[in-house]
Amino acid sequence: MSEQQAARPAQTLAEAYDALLSRWPETRLEPSLDRIAAFVELLGDPQRAAPVVHLTGTNGKTSTARMIDALLRAAGLRTGRFTSPHVESVTERICLDGEPLPDEDFVRIFNDVAPYTHLVDQQSEHPLSFFETVVGMAFAAFADAPVDAAVVEVGMGGTWDATNVADADVAVLLPVAIDHVQYLGDTTVDIAREKVGIIKPGSLVVSAVQDEDVAAVVADRVAEVGARLVREGEGFGVVARTPAVGGQLVTIEGLHATYVDLFLPLYGEHQAHNAAVALAAVDALVGRTADGEPLSDELVRDAFATFTSPGRLEIVRRSPTILLDAAHNRAGAAATAAALEDSFAFSPLIGVASVMADKDVEGVLAELEPHLAHLVCTQASTERALDAEALAVIAREIYGDTRVTVADRLPEALDQAAALAEAGQALGEAMGSGAVLVTGSVVTVGEARALLGRAR
Repeated sequence: MSEQQAARPAQTLAEAYDALLSRWPETRLEPSLDRIAAFVELLGDPQRAAPVVHLTGTNGKTSTARMIDALLRAAGLRTGRFTSPHVESVTERICLDGEPLPDEDFVRIFNDVAPYTHLVDQQSEHPLSFFETVVGMAFAAFADAPVDAAVVEVGMGGTWDATNVADADVAVLLPVAIDHVQYLGDTTVDIAREKVGIIKPGSLVVSAVQDEDVAAVVADRVAEVGARLVREGEGFGVVARTPAVGGQLVTIEGLHATYVDLFLPLYGEHQAHNAAVALAAVDALVGRTADGEPLSDELVRDAFATFTSPGRLEIVRRSPTILLDAAHNRAGAAATAAALEDSFAFSPLIGVASVMADKDVEGVLAELEPHLAHLVCTQASTERALDAEALAVIAREIYGDTRVTVADRLPEALDQAAALAEAGQALGEAMGSGAVLVTGSVVTVGEARALLGRAR
């Protein structure tokens, strides 16, 4: 980007996004908070303007952040929410009161902070990255609103993530599994040591169920900084759940009360556990209401009914049914597979997959194999996506030659999969119950969602 381009304010969302993309990619992690700290200092330290609920973990962060946001709004608070990556539009990353920033507001915030990005660039060995810039924009937008609470999802890890310039009032740890090994380490303990960096002195930590070794890392960090810890299964958690039409019924024990038979319009046991963590996080932040009572049953019930999680076992079309799921690592694919077994009875289920080349491709495909009658290998538009033919080579080792085909472009892959699902009997399955699962990455799901015309 030339100096002349840098000095010219963006006029459209496309121009602002192009300017952001010209920076270091968000997948590139340089372990330092110096640049983001300098950036937010120039902006007036907006990350300190409101209490922060900070989320880390391997899977479930975005879904849980959306749930926390909905509960806080139901409790009467104005919220800001930062999540990543986006599904369809970069504006989804910065939300006020549950809604993405309008395009014109995103452009305005970008132009407001742009002069400060160039100051930081001039003073730093490396320029601000795409991710660091958007994090600064989010905190600026939240302070400008202003919001009563900020719900902030880490991009990667925790300690060196740009969002960690904020100090968490409530630090949320979703389950830790293997992902981003090139940056975070190749064991869950190594990864956990990075993620617990969001726990600060005085934080109240809400932890999902963790493997024993990971739980020990969490407990050590809590003791080291003088935080407080509540664990799922010890003071809050899922008491019962039953799959239901359109989602599931869950009974959840919160920190202050138990809520019976809440309707959760999301699929899979993992979402029930995400909901329990979300409720505990809100309990931890707002405590009891002013009159000394827990969050009311009506408030919680109404908020649960509004929960959405785009691209997470989301049904976007019927005849045949098409589901989108952004599982991109082995643990995420295992949760998706369990939800398919738990909540659906499609036959045949045809997979459409494009996976990023730096992911555990074999692990993702292996977890889904028992549930897919056929897999169409394709390639999302990003350069990070594994070539469709290369993906098919790996898939044939797991699925066999006859259950794998290739479509170089996603539109053709969707058409091919829909035809196979509709044929049904051609694969020896029952007619009329075929479906398509699009999976492998957030990028793949976002592109499919746009092609299928699903509104955000």
